[in-house]
Amino acid sequence: MNHIELGKQGEERAAAYLESKKFTVLDRNYRFMRAEVDIVAATEREIVFVEVKTRSNTAFGEPEEHVDNAKKRQLFKVAEAWLHERRMEGSPVRFDVIAILRPGRPDEKINHIEGAFWHI
Repeated sequence: MNHIELGKQGEERAAAYLESKKFTVLDRNYRFMRAEVDIVAATEREIVFVEVKTRSNTAFGEPEEHVDNAKKRQLFKVAEAWLHERRMEGSPVRFDVIAILRPGRPDEKINHIEGAFWHI
């Protein structure tokens, strides 16, 4: 499986995971300029922008360790655009990371980090 297929599989698993936890998935792979957010979901209280990181192994560290400050800045920009387009500025928001290791395998590991970051 190449890295694009692995990423798509991880995003599918993450969306299913969120729905199992009573999140409503509002959007997937939303792009603004050159930036993208993997999943936009909602809880009863807030809009949640989710970055999904998927890896087949930990040779280069845990998946969640690969959300750097540049990615966080992109997510803030994308979230602002998403909210603006829907006239939802001022809505409560949260930024989560879902890290998936070995998706689809019996030893799959999903780590949902709620409120992973607020600012840089």
